[in-house]
Amino acid sequence: MMIAKNSIKLVTTLLIALFSVATFAQHGDNHEEEAHDTHSTVGNPIDTKEEIKAYSEHHLKDSHDFIFYTDAATGEHKGFSLPVIVWTSKGLKTFMSSAFHHNDDGHVIVDKDGVKLTKIHSKIYELDANATEVTFDDKHHATNAHKVLDFSITKTVVGMLLASFLLLLGFTSLARGYKKGAIPTGFARVLEPLVIYVRDDIARPNIGEKKYRKYMGFLLTVFFFIWILNLLGLTPLGFNVTGNIAVTVCLALFTFFIVQFSGNKDYWQHIFWMPGVPVLMKIALIPIEVLGMLTKPFSLLIRLFANITAGHAVVMGLIAVAYTAKQSLGIAGGFGVSFFLTLFISLIEILVAFLQAFIFTMLSSLFIGMAVAEHDEH
Repeated sequence: MMIAKNSIKLVTTLLIALFSVATFAQHGDNHEEEAHDTHSTVGNPIDTKEEIKAYSEHHLKDSHDFIFYTDAATGEHKGFSLPVIVWTSKGLKTFMSSAFHHNDDGHVIVDKDGVKLTKIHSKIYELDANATEVTFDDKHHATNAHKVLDFSITKTVVGMLLASFLLLLGFTSLARGYKKGAIPTGFARVLEPLVIYVRDDIARPNIGEKKYRKYMGFLLTVFFFIWILNLLGLTPLGFNVTGNIAVTVCLALFTFFIVQFSGNKDYWQHIFWMPGVPVLMKIALIPIEVLGMLTKPFSLLIRLFANITAGHAVVMGLIAVAYTAKQSLGIAGGFGVSFFLTLFISLIEILVAFLQAFIFTMLSSLFIGMAVAEHDEH
């Protein structure tokens, strides 16, 4: 099936672009140092509002390792580390993130071939050559640390790799199924109704019968990619890929560039020199139309990012009810309320996972359809 083969190619392209953007998104200024590390307090459970808030925010961020839980008695983290790949002042440096082990003495400094590196708020910095510790000013900005180019394999990257692998596996199975006959067999029969749904209910109505096939590969890829990532975010692995603004920006840019490069003369004419409108009005409408052209991808990226992040924040907040309400409701009552509320919201999040993938794909096809539509002039 041609659609399945084209989707396999687009998955690879999309993965490369998302990997590049997500790695650069790990950079940023360290605006504020937390009062304490929520993972480093041995024997002290996270049960205060401040600790729970900091822990929830940590869960929503990207990370250089997977931590499933922390032993309250020993402070030992149960999980596994990921490769750190950074470009420093002395070239490329690679090591495992376990080198940045947590302790109670402050930020760990890793000396890698004469380059001193430390991790502050899940971001890796290079320290001055003579630095023995990380120093901060009165606004909690690191004064002796400098940003590095971080190409590490983080949780976000692992999530994208896993989703891409599942996509390739699924579409390859679908392509094989169609080789055997008109009716696919095996797992391909599960994917076929979804492929037909994207084709008949999203692509055809918005792009048109004559031109929809050209864009089916992209629409199928982005639909399944976002859907799988959203579902992975509901697992205990702690993925929050579509809640990463860099990922949603990259996805929106794909739609933006496809729309601009697909736009016909009518599309550009209605932006820069609208027919049937007085000249002065045309000049006044040009900046408005250009702004509208730029707000379309912005609405795509913000909608996906905000909804997924909000969903994760709500689930984490409801889980925290078990700890914050235990004094008034007791341990059993707090955990009971938290369990049923979290279960209810999690079921809604399963619907939201599909809904956000559908909305992103629907709007992308709508924008493409507006760019390729032939306007009849009377």
